[in-house]
Amino acid sequence: MLLPWLAEASASDHLSTLRDIPLAKLVREDMLAMILRGELLPGQRINEPDIAGRLGISRVPVREALRQLESTGLVVARKHAGVFVREPDADEVRDLYEMRGLLDGFAGRRAARLPPKARVALADALDASIEAMNAAAAAHEVQRYYSENLHFHWAIVEAAGNHALANTYRGVVQKLHLSRLKNLSRDTGMRASIKEHIAIARALRRGDVARCEELMASHVGDAYTRLLGSTP
Repeated sequence: MLLPWLAEASASDHLSTLRDIPLAKLVREDMLAMILRGELLPGQRINEPDIAGRLGISRVPVREALRQLESTGLVVARKHAGVFVREPDADEVRDLYEMRGLLDGFAGRRAARLPPKARVALADALDASIEAMNAAAAAHEVQRYYSENLHFHWAIVEAAGNHALANTYRGVVQKLHLSRLKNLSRDTGMRASIKEHIAIARALRRGDVARCEELMASHVGDAYTRLLGSTP
């Protein structure tokens, strides 16, 4: 399962076609996709020789890619032990949800200010996303619901048209995603969440700027509360 902004193509595909892109960057994107798909789980050691062998490259660009990933907070190097996929602790998850609430609220405000034609088109796309979430919830497919949920929010962030917002949002959500990977089989209030999405889409369609911002921010806070309630 990929997050909305991750490309479908693997690094091995890129290596044969995009020779002008730094090799370490391609390897980094490949490992990032593996981490976010759950192929490399939180706490798992990343085996450099395996990565290099799979891609048919030396270990040098793999090491550089791991250094780049460490700077994003997605992996951690432990002396004499290797590099491991990070799992945010409870305090970091709380802080990240607080930051995401601010970012989502700002995105909602920006998107609700779009010109009517663009705003209605976005609202239509959000309604389609809600239908997909409803279908996933009815089938008790938590991972499919979660993926569509991310697409709903990313559509609003993209529509906000602020590159700094989008880059920061990606970093926050990717870290939060690591904290969810081990718990994607549990229903953490899909029906309640869908009602909140419906209210957001309606406020955006009306162009109600203040209400859309408020609903986006409170929705993230409510999602965090539900997550806490579902944690053993």
